[in-house]
Amino acid sequence: MPTTPIGAPPRDAPPTEALWTVEVQFTVNGAVSRLKLDARVSLLDALREHLHLTGTKKGCDHGQCGACTVHVDGRRVLSCLTLAATINGRAITTVEGLANAEGLHPMQQAFIRHDGFQCGYCTAGQIMSAVALLGEPCGPGNDDVREAMSGNICRCGAYPGIVEAIQSVRSGR
Repeated sequence: MPTTPIGAPPRDAPPTEALWTVEVQFTVNGAVSRLKLDARVSLLDALREHLHLTGTKKGCDHGQCGACTVHVDGRRVLSCLTLAATINGRAITTVEGLANAEGLHPMQQAFIRHDGFQCGYCTAGQIMSAVALLGEPCGPGNDDVREAMSGNICRCGAYPGIVEAIQSVRSGR
């Protein structure tokens, strides 16, 4: 009688890829998306590689830089640390979904007006965090904004413009 090596699946088991595949459905920027993914795929990779929404950036891939920030049900999350399978049935907004037919989101306009970016790599994550900050408890001062945005790193040092942009939207200027 043939034996199965230790750690190998039984001979009549389905292929390994079928064991790790999940079907997910979520709404991305208002459109329903259905994907069949490896269960280990991050939300970031699902957005970039499967839905071709490349505005969300892969910075550190460890949840330390904030470049991958998106909104899930209106709250900011680090998409590099979030498994796509855990977002089944939820609403996702990426930087591509902020603007509408009438124009850019006020935060996007403010980042342009106040030079809230330099190289632009972190900008999508910075803007997504800044938009989320508008609905979160945050004190009125610049230091309060810096603290609320501390999970987003800008290697170019555009922080003064980022804070000015956020404060201008918060104050309605």
